[in-house]
This record gives sequence, C-alpha cells and structure tokens, in this order.
Amino acid sequence: MTDYYPPWGFYYRVDFPFSRDANDARFQTVSGLSVEYDTEEYKEGGENRFTHKLPGRTKYGELVLKRGMLVGSQVISWFTDAFRDRDFRPSDVAVILMNEEGQPLRTWKVAHAVPKKWTVSDLNASENSVVVETIELSYRYFTVS
Repeated sequence: MTDYYPPWGFYYRVDFPFSRDANDARFQTVSGLSVEYDTEEYKEGGENRFTHKLPGRTKYGELVLKRGMLVGSQVISWFTDAFRDRDFRPSDVAVILMNEEGQPLRTWKVAHAVPKKWTVSDLNASENSVVVETIELSYRYFTVS
C-alpha cells in the first residue's frame, strides 16, 4: 500500500472549446469553483430547541481567471464581442488539474459560462511589473469528473 499525497495546485489548464491557441489555456490563478445552497428555516410548532434548516436553491460562485495580458487572444475576443456588441455566446469551460505526467487528475466542467467582467491591471511607469488581465465568468453550474 502506497501513501497518498494530495496533488499540487499549480499544474492545470483552462480549456475554452472555441480556442485552439495553447496560450488561451494558461492562467496564473483560477478561483470561484465553489458551490453552496441556501437554507430555509422551518419552525415546528411545539419544538423550541431548534429550527429545521432545509436545503433550498444551489448557488455557484463566479469563475475568476488571471494571467499576464495576452495579445491576440480568442478568449478576449469572446469578451469584447459580449461587451462591445452585446453578443453573448455562452460556452462551456473545463478547468483541468493535471498530474506530473500531464494527465488529468480532476476536471471541473463549467456549464454555460458567459463573460461578466474584464479588468486590466494599472499601468504605472514607476513600476516594473507584468500587465495582468482578470476575467470573470458567470456560469450555471459545474460537474466534477
């Protein structure tokens, strides 16, 4: 029996089905893969020690991706089409955590993602830093495989 070690969180890629550019799969950070549900409280007559908390709707976070600014990105073209032309084309997105051989360990399949926010870091002549773009996506849900 071998000891189990949790995987490292730095070897991953983000796949957009409409982009074949390998650079569009590379992001510095990925966050927002979260799920929770609302609860509804139900007070039972005669029971004063507690209230029942029943599960309600499921809520998913916003997927936030950060990377050094990429010129000629199909992902950013998808964003600008949405913001400039109001052309919202939902897309599935896959966040794939890989092992040391580059094989998938876990995949989060994000369904029906649409652009929500695009931010470019401050440009400052007195600093020596990389321009970072942050893109935020709203999505319906994700599945894990």
